[in-house]
Amino acid sequence: MQTEKRRILVVCQHFWPENFRINDICEGFVENDIEVDVLCGEPNYPKGEWFDGYGAWKRREEKHGEINIYRCFEIKRGSNSNVRIFLNYMTFPYSSAKRVRKLYKNHYDRVFIYSLSPVYMGKAGLKIAKKKKIPSVTYVMDLWPENLYSVLNFKNKLIRKILYKTSTKYYIKTDKLICMTKRARDILAERTGKSRDEILIMPQCPEKIYSEKVTSPELWARFGGGFNIVYTGNISPAQDFPIMVEAAKRLEADGISANWIIVGDGMSRGEAEKLVAEEGLAHRFFFEGQHPMADVPKYASVASCLVACLSASSLLECTIPAKVTSYIAMGRPIVLAMDGEAREIIAESGAGFAGPAGDADALYANLKRVYDAGEDGRLEMGRRADKLYLERFERDENLRKLIDFIFE
Repeated sequence: MQTEKRRILVVCQHFWPENFRINDICEGFVENDIEVDVLCGEPNYPKGEWFDGYGAWKRREEKHGEINIYRCFEIKRGSNSNVRIFLNYMTFPYSSAKRVRKLYKNHYDRVFIYSLSPVYMGKAGLKIAKKKKIPSVTYVMDLWPENLYSVLNFKNKLIRKILYKTSTKYYIKTDKLICMTKRARDILAERTGKSRDEILIMPQCPEKIYSEKVTSPELWARFGGGFNIVYTGNISPAQDFPIMVEAAKRLEADGISANWIIVGDGMSRGEAEKLVAEEGLAHRFFFEGQHPMADVPKYASVASCLVACLSASSLLECTIPAKVTSYIAMGRPIVLAMDGEAREIIAESGAGFAGPAGDADALYANLKRVYDAGEDGRLEMGRRADKLYLERFERDENLRKLIDFIFE
């Protein structure tokens, strides 16, 4: 006798064609014979403009493979100013809470909330879980309100108190929580009163495509044989691009001809290009723009090392950035300028070198260490990155743990 498939409702403001890890998690659910509905917003991240074919109130229902998508109204991020981001943050929780009523007729076994900023994006998920009396699970990617303060520094004590109280209320209401580090689990356990068994520690696992070893004749023709420093992903104030430029200046002064290959886009790209030009380094930086995920491993194939920087933040004690786990999967030497567990993992594994956030001296010194290691030394760091990936961040094994935790 064939049993009925398990069915899950996923709630997250951001989903395909936007590029977030929730896309791959949903694909993983499907691979494990779980039916998936997604309640999400209208795609406009990170540039703040609608993706082609989308817009306010357009394509309200569609399918992506076997995944059913239900889209909700949101005010697009536009210029990515504080006001526009605030409006974008606030419209989705309320429009999705209204839209979710149409899903009451559907059968679901679980509600899974992928909680980016703001925490309130999970409002609709908690609403339908309560209505249908089914368990809810929240994956806390951005801890609130702490994450908000890393972007907007609210000084008003009353506002901070309200944000803390309302955020904690959301975490308490969900049946189970998932977070990325032990430090985050300790914070959530203290704030919510949940037991350690109700909070799973699970890192952001990279999509399988990042672990594929591929090459590109075109990229090898452009960059093959050089000392290539590759950066991938969003370009925003949080990525602290100026210290990369400072490190580039010092490498140039040492006579090291480094190619800085920047694969990505974002609100700070214009400022980054301007800074590079002002420092006379335009011939060293190659801004490749946004590329499909499938192209990123091709760039890794020409990378002497992969670099990532983040501004100083206590939040990094609670997270391992997705960029870092993707770098680990690609099996190349890694150089970080950031605080928290990610720095410790790279330093301890021998997969590269890591220094403090905002420290241009350390970033320069670590890049020079990779350069001085030569090709043999860089190959050994790459092998250690591969080993680390298989031991801690392999996608399928972690996905099985996630599904067991959700449905057990």
